[in-house]
Amino acid sequence: QVQLVESGGGLVQAGGSLRLSCAASGSIASIDTMTWYRQAQGKQRELVAAITSGGSTNYADSMKGRFTISRDNAKNTVYLQMDSLKPEDTAVYYCAARIVLRSNIFKAYDYWGQGTQVTVSS
Repeated sequence: QVQLVESGGGLVQAGGSLRLSCAASGSIASIDTMTWYRQAQGKQRELVAAITSGGSTNYADSMKGRFTISRDNAKNTVYLQMDSLKPEDTAVYYCAARIVLRSNIFKAYDYWGQGTQVTVSS
């Protein structure tokens, strides 16, 4: 059906940068909103940033000015540029996408990636 595959996570020092990617593949007719979430150990999953198919963006307050979400509709890929990273940004980062399948263009389904670990050392 559909797969979302994240990449780009890793270990970085505080103040550094990472760029996450999430590519969707499968029998896709169109993709609406694409979203990044994160979940730190022992905490609830939280919204990081979202971007619509038209390019409108939304960020959690703590990420504004440091993180930038973007997408390449031709590649069905969403990116998260993370700058000025802090130890508290350490978490597993997940992407999610609302996708319309070729087999049923009248309904959208939510899909999730497997997550990618981001660790920021102090």
